[in-house]
Amino acid sequence: MADPEYPLDDLDRRIIHALQGDARHTSASEIAETLDVSARTVRNRISKLEESGVVRGYNVDVDYEAAGYQLHTLIVCTAPIHEREEIAKRALDVEGVVAIREVMTGADNVHVEVVGTDGNDLSRIGRDLNDIGLEVVDEDLIRNEYTRPFHLFDAGMVGDGQE
Repeated sequence: MADPEYPLDDLDRRIIHALQGDARHTSASEIAETLDVSARTVRNRISKLEESGVVRGYNVDVDYEAAGYQLHTLIVCTAPIHEREEIAKRALDVEGVVAIREVMTGADNVHVEVVGTDGNDLSRIGRDLNDIGLEVVDEDLIRNEYTRPFHLFDAGMVGDGQE
């Protein structure tokens, strides 16, 4: 969980924006050059962002279809609100589950992203989710997913604040 005592400034936001764009192929030196600060400053800021919980990790974007798994599916579920967080975390233990999203409004309050090998596998995943307390409401095959960095992390110009 992010540290509420760690206020982001423009430099932090711009660093996050660069990392969201392509963390794997973006070095601290490249970020520093575009922001007119030292690479050491960028590395220090990234460390602070990680330690404070603002930056929680770096994820691999997998094209499941290209990897041979055609059944990349979003399963929409309902969980009792007072148990939602606990059940959502337990769903990560179901084989084939790759991501969970807790939704704060509406009855369809847990979205489970799964990858199955065939229809039988998806049925098993649905049963396993049901067994831990999730009611499956809908299933949708995912064709593509597109992401981009949050635009407000790129706002403003950063000066040469060194650390």
